[in-house]
Order: sequence, then structure tokens, then C-alpha cells
Amino acid sequence: MLTRRHIRVKVMQSLYAFNQSENDKLVTEEKFLLKSMQEMYDLFLLQISLITEIREHADNYLEKSQKKHLATSEEKDPNRKFVDNKIFEILNENESIQNALETHKINHWKQDDEYVAIIWNEIRNSHLYDDYMQTRDGSFKDDKDFIIEIFKEIIAPNEKLYEYLEDKKLTWVDDLPLVNTALLKFLQKLKENTGKTKKLTELFKNEEDKEFALKLFRKTYLNDEELSEEMLGKTPNWDKDRIAEVDMVLIKMAICEFLYFSSIPVKVTINEYLEIAKEYSTPKSSIFINGVLDKLSREYKVEDKLNKTGRGLM
Repeated sequence: MLTRRHIRVKVMQSLYAFNQSENDKLVTEEKFLLKSMQEMYDLFLLQISLITEIREHADNYLEKSQKKHLATSEEKDPNRKFVDNKIFEILNENESIQNALETHKINHWKQDDEYVAIIWNEIRNSHLYDDYMQTRDGSFKDDKDFIIEIFKEIIAPNEKLYEYLEDKKLTWVDDLPLVNTALLKFLQKLKENTGKTKKLTELFKNEEDKEFALKLFRKTYLNDEELSEEMLGKTPNWDKDRIAEVDMVLIKMAICEFLYFSSIPVKVTINEYLEIAKEYSTPKSSIFINGVLDKLSREYKVEDKLNKTGRGLM
């Protein structure tokens, strides 16, 4: 689920927090880094559980309607197409999902069910719901397409949900776009015959990505003085005090990749940090960082300091 760019962002945030604190214990900060990435996975599970809780809320709504003293014929014999949607069934019976929810103790919506009610009401009053409920029967494809559409159009952009997640964990705001994309991909890959046995998306694509996160953090922190010296003379017309601290962290991380990560192409490193700077730093940061990294990479190439292996890595 985690992309290399998001790993870089997490490392940048941890290094920035490390610089702001008076803590000098590397092991503690590494645990903080891993915890922040793990919490992102908790958000992924939380979004899955929200979908299934909406189904439970809808089912309770139908039961209450049936018990009304003056229930209408429609309320007495309601259309159960929504609550019987096959995607809900898969998510509720998928062992991998249920084990993960239990292991990570994801039960937020039991305490904060008012947010489930808000989203259920928005779904129930939407044209997507009206169109879907025109019939009482549908195919697996119809069920899946409907769940994907309400997630994209109603759940993911919901402002109340956004505020709730922001209050729970501030870092979740940055994580939400990637988590929602990962969840959409998971839903899109569900199949009627194999959905209940499909393995849940892992936090890291492989062990190499987890090692990349820790190595990038360690190498940047432990070589801070050396990386700072590499920047000397490469920031003309910029006093150190004028350089945004986030930019300093990003440049050091990029230099670290130039010098210590032999399998990552120089162009990939530069492009990744420019994109991160556009999102997390000042409007002019990407131009500034590009100038510094371009100059350094050309000098390193001449001095044969770029320890890159494989074709196209220079």
C-alpha cells in the first residue's frame, strides 16, 4: 500500500519532528517512524470497517421502519437490495479483514456511530441510491459498481468524516488520499467467487520497502553533519536562516540517496523530492531544491561520487 514517495514523506516528517525535539535517541525516533506508518494502515482498516458499519446501520433502519405502528406497505416489505449487497457480505466474511480488524482493535464506529448515521443518510438521499434501488435484484457487478461509486462520491469526500479523522490523528489527513486509493483498488479487485478468501493489502509492498524507510531515516540522521557540509556553497543568495527547515530536511534526504542508495536513479530522487516539496513546503521550494540537487548531482558525477549500479541510474 505504501508507495516509495509516501515512505519518503513519513521519513521527512519524522526527521523534522526529531529536529524540533530535544530527544537524541535514534531508536525511539525509529519506533515513532514505524508507528506513524502503522497508523496509516489503521486508517485503511478503519475505512473498510466504516463501509460494513453503514450496512449494519441501514439494516437497523429497516427493522425500526417495519416496527412502526402505522408502517406503510413499503416499510412492512422493504427493498433489502442495499443491505444484501454482495460486497458487504464479502467484507464481513473475509477472514483476512476480520483478523486484521481484531488485531488492530478497530472498533471506532461502535463509539462514534453518529458519523455512520450521517453518511448513511447522505447515501439514502442520493441519486446513486435511488437508481440502484429501482429493482430488488442485481448482479455482482452492479453491487460492486454501486459500492465503489458511493465510496468515491459520498464517503471519501465527506467533510464530517474528514473532520472526525483529523481530530483522531492529525497525520491521517495526509494519509487519507493514499489510503482511499488503496481501498478503491482493493474493492475493484474483489471477485464474487474469491472475494471472501482474498488477502488484505499489506502496509509494505515487500520487506525491501520497510528496510528502505529505516535506512533512509538512519543514514540521513547519522550523517547530518556531513550532509550539511555537502550543501555549503550550493545555495547562493540564500542565508541558512532563510531556508525553510523542511527544505533542509528534503535536500539532506536527497543527498543521502545520491550517496548511499546505489539502486535509485538520480532523476528519480530529484523528481520525488520536488513533488514532495510542492506539497509540503513553500511555493518557491521546488525551484530552490531543484537548483541545489541538479548542481550537486552534476558535481558528483564529475567527481565519481555517485555510487550507482545498473543502466540508466546516473
